[in-house]
Amino acid sequence: MQYTSIYESPLGKILLAADDEGLTGLWFDKEKYYALGLAKEHAPKETPAIQAAKRWLDAYFAGEQPETLPPLHMIGTPFQQDVWNILLTIPYGKTTTYGEIAERLAQQRGRARMSAQAVGGAVGHNEISIIVPCHRVVGKNGSLTGYAGGIDKKTYLLKLEGGYEEGRFFPPKHSTAP
Repeated sequence: MQYTSIYESPLGKILLAADDEGLTGLWFDKEKYYALGLAKEHAPKETPAIQAAKRWLDAYFAGEQPETLPPLHMIGTPFQQDVWNILLTIPYGKTTTYGEIAERLAQQRGRARMSAQAVGGAVGHNEISIIVPCHRVVGKNGSLTGYAGGIDKKTYLLKLEGGYEEGRFFPPKHSTAP
């Protein structure tokens, strides 16, 4: 069973979802993949994982680097989970590229190379945005591409963390995000 709660953020409403294992979703209202991983059967409830996520978000939006992650239950393919686990290692206030993640994943899997586009697909389907920091991934040329919550939110989050570099980052010419 999944449980849900709403969090009021400076960027608007955020839907949180959790099961008995941990947080399963964090979606901005009206984002591209809003509630994609949410089970049809769910109920509002302040579970321990949701309460921990709200404390994490309170600290984060106050401009602090949260110390501990709430319990997470990342549901996806083994490839997606490998990518999402790499996202969790991107330091607060830093960015990386899809290509750098692909190189790291290739090295972990003992392959010569991995597709940056496949990594982009896994990053884009991260169901626990912000906490699993997909906003810290940018195009190799500095394009702020690929954030389901919207480029404005990605920019805000990078600026909040002190990781936004004027002149280096720019919105993509063609975005698939809202």
